[in-house]
Amino acid sequence: MTIEAGKQETQGSRIRLGMVGGGQGAFIGGVHRIAARIDDQFELVAGALSSDPERAKASAAEIGIAPDRAYGSFEEMARTEAARPDGIEAVAIVTPNNVHAPAAKVFLNAGIHVICDKPMTTTAAEAEELVELVKKTGKVFVLTHNYTGYPMIRQARAMVEAGELGDIRLVKAEYPQDWLTERAELSGSKQAEWRTDPKRSGAGGSIGDIGTHAYNLAAFVTGLETQELLAQLTTFVPGRLLDDDVQILLRYKGGARGMLWASQVAVGNENGLKLRVYGTKGGLEWTQADPNYLWFTRFGEPKQLLTRAGAGAWPHAQRVSRVPGGHPEGYLEGFATIYAEAARAIRAANMGTKPDAEVIYPTVEDGLAGMRFIEAAVASSRAGNVWTRVG
Repeated sequence: MTIEAGKQETQGSRIRLGMVGGGQGAFIGGVHRIAARIDDQFELVAGALSSDPERAKASAAEIGIAPDRAYGSFEEMARTEAARPDGIEAVAIVTPNNVHAPAAKVFLNAGIHVICDKPMTTTAAEAEELVELVKKTGKVFVLTHNYTGYPMIRQARAMVEAGELGDIRLVKAEYPQDWLTERAELSGSKQAEWRTDPKRSGAGGSIGDIGTHAYNLAAFVTGLETQELLAQLTTFVPGRLLDDDVQILLRYKGGARGMLWASQVAVGNENGLKLRVYGTKGGLEWTQADPNYLWFTRFGEPKQLLTRAGAGAWPHAQRVSRVPGGHPEGYLEGFATIYAEAARAIRAANMGTKPDAEVIYPTVEDGLAGMRFIEAAVASSRAGNVWTRVG
């Protein structure tokens, strides 16, 4: 997806987008807004940007949303926008986790497509309800596991599907951070406050916030389905209510084995997402800190460094690349790929068709898989680190 290709994909006017959450002081709202505009496919026209009505209106004014489309609640926004001839076609939900399911239900029932931050819900039961509602309404539901949008992750997935690695044996996924090494939730950090609050975050702390990213990425690349897991969830910081470190063994259907580590108290790590996959014929290694490169090794041969726009780049990577080789693409562009795929799916749905087979994005079913993963891990840890079935 070069810049020119992105322009050519735009069909008619931009998709009218609304946003729930993402107001003043919210990090992820700004990321979504930038990502939605990179390929010129969306226009943000409405928002319920905060649970505080006054703050919601002030936040809307700051980013240019018209006063009559700045709402005090997502229920009001869904009802009003659904009745407008120029109402929103899709909504981005970028709130704390506990609002994801209630908001998604309201907008789906109003006939509006949903783009939702992860994890999708706070319980697997809520996730199952959303799966059924998406089927019933026929609306597009996109879950923003943004790391699946990186070009070399798309290539890694294609290489696994093509058999370049042979039968998968081992999967190693990790996501260490250090920003919760101390009790940032007591220092006025809005991001830390809700992520460490079971009422807003759900049963998982670091496992829900970043562990689900590592888990989803492994599944996206390998196509493997987890059969059971053995988890140890630890809360190292005294007084914290949720886990801040997760270590998990995975048994996949078909015999492959995996390990997953996610931590928010690993001093010296910022966003150390890394994935390694090893099969009977070869292995792949990718790290988010240097995302334009993918290491590939065939058994018995020297390691190869594949680059996003180099000679070793497959069409799967080139399709979602925007700039020439040597110019780095990263976090925002990966997020933008998810929005671009969402746009193609929404435009197809609006015409009563399906998008091209090459269009890939995390779905409501992926959200359910993530919630089943979290609940199985929590249950395993609470039972004394025992093997627990997933799903």
